[in-house]
Amino acid sequence: MSELTDALRAIGLAHTATELDDLVALATKRRWSPIQLLEHVTEAELRQRAKHSLDRRLKRSKLGGFKPIAEFDWAWPTRIDRDAVDAAVRLDFLDGARNVVVVAPQGLGKTMIAQNIVHAALLAGHAALFVTAAQMLLDLGAQESTRALDRRLRYYCSRPVLCIDEVGYLSYDARNADLLFQVVSRRYERKSLVLTTNLAFTDWPTIFPNAACTTALIDRVVHHAEIIAIEGESYRRREAQAEKPPRRPKPKT
Repeated sequence: MSELTDALRAIGLAHTATELDDLVALATKRRWSPIQLLEHVTEAELRQRAKHSLDRRLKRSKLGGFKPIAEFDWAWPTRIDRDAVDAAVRLDFLDGARNVVVVAPQGLGKTMIAQNIVHAALLAGHAALFVTAAQMLLDLGAQESTRALDRRLRYYCSRPVLCIDEVGYLSYDARNADLLFQVVSRRYERKSLVLTTNLAFTDWPTIFPNAACTTALIDRVVHHAEIIAIEGESYRRREAQAEKPPRRPKPKT
């Protein structure tokens, strides 16, 4: 059995090698035919490889923990297009390399929606990457040579789905604007982009106050894009207020 186990591993059937004793016992108990045994081995290997592939994509995506879309409080925002969100989570936008842009003030769940879109893409077998605008621009700006920068740009542009979170929370200089423009431009009409921002596009010049490429950047983001606008008060602020202990009345003197 040890020689057979080694041979199975050598030809890439690692799961079968690991479960060989149990597999032989099960096949004997159920009196499987050779075809039934091969079918079981094939199905088990495919399931295990699909799991390993998903695990690798999840790790490389940098997605981390997040709340599932089932926990989203649809009744809280004063304005939200649920059908558009559902379509994005279904990955309808991937046909035609379209973009999804979620525009909302802080605390209304735009990052949660974006994370669920990325997770759906990973489950569907796509490679995806989740990164904040600050993280990506810091990484690109730290490259010390043209070759190194091009390598990192290819890293951000090679995934079928790239999510850039939190555009608008910080202001950037012209070089950072150019770097973001390069990412968006390289992906334009080739691969899909998911982007979240707390600012309307008319306010984007405040993010890149000295950049000449802001208008061209916006044009490439919104062209072929589904814009999901959310309005309302911060959900996190509501939760924080609900968690505050009630004020005790002052004792009368």
